[in-house]
Amino acid sequence: MRELIIALGLFLFIEGVLYVIFPSKMKNILSKLNQISNTQLRTGGLIFAIIGFVIIWYLKSNV
Repeated sequence: MRELIIALGLFLFIEGVLYVIFPSKMKNILSKLNQISNTQLRTGGLIFAIIGFVIIWYLKSNV
């Protein structure tokens, strides 16, 4: 559970830093989300979830 909270904190930190450093670029990226279909968003989300799972699984099994 501790690792999950650390991962969430790291995610929020990175997300926040991106908004601090590149506010106009982030607004531009978010406005482009309306142009992407739900299927493309789901596919991208699934790919990132699988990559994240593989990274976590690899690190947990080799440490």
